[in-house]
Amino acid sequence: MKTLEQYLGYTFKNKKLLERALTHSSYANENKSSGGCNERLEFLGDSVLSIIVAEHIFLNYRNLPEGELTKIRASLVCESALFEFAKEIHLGEFLRLGHGEQRGGGAERPSILSDAFEAVLAAIYLDGGIEPAKKHVLRFVDEKLRCMDAVAFKDYKTVLQEVIQKNPEEKLEYVLTDEKGPDHAKVFTVEVHLNSNVIGRGTAGSKKRAEQDAARQALSLMGENL
Repeated sequence: MKTLEQYLGYTFKNKKLLERALTHSSYANENKSSGGCNERLEFLGDSVLSIIVAEHIFLNYRNLPEGELTKIRASLVCESALFEFAKEIHLGEFLRLGHGEQRGGGAERPSILSDAFEAVLAAIYLDGGIEPAKKHVLRFVDEKLRCMDAVAFKDYKTVLQEVIQKNPEEKLEYVLTDEKGPDHAKVFTVEVHLNSNVIGRGTAGSKKRAEQDAARQALSLMGENL
């Protein structure tokens, strides 16, 4: 348990919650486990995961419409994503499986691992509240979002720079004008200045995305095709 807690970055006050989160129905049925299996925790974890991810992308992608936010959330909470997250913390090594499930490779099965990831998240939430649950989830989500940013989202700053470079005498600068909110949910506002004139303003959950939003607005005002 201690090794898994190290992987999780969280120490449980109630160890039985973590034990239940790791207990597959096959083990509980074979051993008549009084603590039950992890299916109820999985149910709760699914909802906790959804609200954490939804809030995070809502704050960080303020320029995206509802449909795009829905697509991003779906890609972060789907079975394949959770399977990858579970493998990062070696979750399969700690699962309690029935003999048949163990022999059948259940510890490496995507459906079992993704369900267990949600169950463990619920256990963290019940044991410590929403903040440690957020901390646990967002370390995986942020990394996946960085990969998605590189592939799926336009680099508006580069496009704007290329437009401005047509006139070498022009000076482009990004200025942080506001920063508010708690550490886990900060909101930044950035202005993009052209020769000290404000040509765009962006707000997001990171300086990088606020700059991108400001550049997007500037390009839109310039009549550029986005």
